[in-house]
Amino acid sequence: MLRITDTIALQDWELTESFMRASGPGGQNVNKVSSAVELRFEAATSPSLAGPVKTRLRRLAGRRWTNEGALVIQCDETRSQARNRDIARERLAELIKNALTPPKRRIATRPTLGSKKRRLKAKKVRGEVKAMRGKVDPST
Repeated sequence: MLRITDTIALQDWELTESFMRASGPGGQNVNKVSSAVELRFEAATSPSLAGPVKTRLRRLAGRRWTNEGALVIQCDETRSQARNRDIARERLAELIKNALTPPKRRIATRPTLGSKKRRLKAKKVRGEVKAMRGKVDPST
């Protein structure tokens, strides 16, 4: 069981781990040992998370969210399988914690009079600069 917060804990059947050989440097060790971890969390079918949390989690997950509704996290940072496993679980917990907090509502504001005047003045100056870039009339 993976505990996210005091109220949310993921059951073992929701998580599947598979191990594979990691890419990159490591000499003979990298060819023999399956130290990379792929943690798969069946988020769409999870009873632990509420609907809005799942929606936010899907947006945060991005490409890590599969068509079947699973969240896949890969880790091959260290040469230790146990450490990679812990890192993957920490990343999943962090992602779910971020999805738990709803985004703040944006409060619509109006620009101040001073900012409007500054913007229009800058536009006018820029327009004058561009107007001066034309061909020079030799007759004047």
